[in-house]
Amino acid sequence: MDKWEELKSFVYSCNRCRLSNGRKNIVFGEGNINAKLMFIGEGPGEEEDNTGRPFVGRAGMLLTKMIESIGLSREEVYIANIVKCRPPNNRVPFDDEAKVCINYLRKQVALIKPKIIVCLGATAAKYVIDENIRITKDRGVWYRRGNYFIIATFHPAALLRDESKKKLAWEDLKKIKSMYQSV
Repeated sequence: MDKWEELKSFVYSCNRCRLSNGRKNIVFGEGNINAKLMFIGEGPGEEEDNTGRPFVGRAGMLLTKMIESIGLSREEVYIANIVKCRPPNNRVPFDDEAKVCINYLRKQVALIKPKIIVCLGATAAKYVIDENIRITKDRGVWYRRGNYFIIATFHPAALLRDESKKKLAWEDLKKIKSMYQSV
């Protein structure tokens, strides 16, 4: 068994935190496991929990458009979340839940080896970049961690709630496209 399937099997049998009690499906992630670009969100919502796929609701449709706006498709990138199970009522994952799941995400990153990681929203940025990050203030800034270029931008759900942020997100997407073309 290869390491990817071994990780997937381990995650699908996980019950290390309370989120496993209410899940319908594990949302492991999807896309190209050799992707140069990886998007990381907060956690699955109701539609994602029902389907077992990340970003399939309204925010997912917007993420797909965002990816396409930089000349790529969902199939060319990899999409995952900080937590693999839906938090009740789509609340933000608690620290203990995220800290259990972040190890799975780290293993995914280590196996995929993306050049660029995009944190979608404050929760992803908190656990991937820095616990004190402020998405409104710190989005659009590149961070270098080992072999990875990391940037945070607004979560697509935030863009649906506040369209005034779309211009800033577009600026971030242009930076991501430029970096993608240079790595």
